Amino acid sequence: MSNNNRHMISILLENEAGALSRVANLFSARGYNIESLSVAPTDDETLSRLTLVTYGSEQIIEQIVKQLNKLVDVVKLIDLSETEAIERELMLVKTKASGELRAEMKRLADIFGGHVLDVTDATYTIELTGAGTKLDNFLRAIEKEAILEVVRSGATGIALGQKALHA
Repeated sequence: MSNNNRHMISILLENEAGALSRVANLFSARGYNIESLSVAPTDDETLSRLTLVTYGSEQIIEQIVKQLNKLVDVVKLIDLSETEAIERELMLVKTKASGELRAEMKRLADIFGGHVLDVTDATYTIELTGAGTKLDNFLRAIEKEAILEVVRSGATGIALGQKALHA
């Protein structure tokens, strides 16, 4: 088993100027990397939900969680990797789509449950949502030369069932 496991940490954060910066600084000051970061308002206008993905041993993640809990802006957090959770990410991919490649791009988008959002004479812009591994697999299925641009939102997630992260 790998010593650096992937962890998705969901944080309820005070919706205040500088709160995100303090979380990011905690990581950089300790030399920890954030693979992805997603922040958005919640149903409570005073709170934001920050979801970050990082890698580390159990001891490192335990330290990260302890340090995050000490930040004044952090209301509550959960390591979604420690529970059953739904993870999703949004990806927009602009591909070449002319000649025979046009039908192939549409076929691959359909196979992966994607939607073509924009069509030009030479390109498609495809939207996909799902777990990061699904999005990675889509990119591997396309010839590298066909990819013009990729934009990903970063992971977000929610615990299954009755378990909820709320203030």
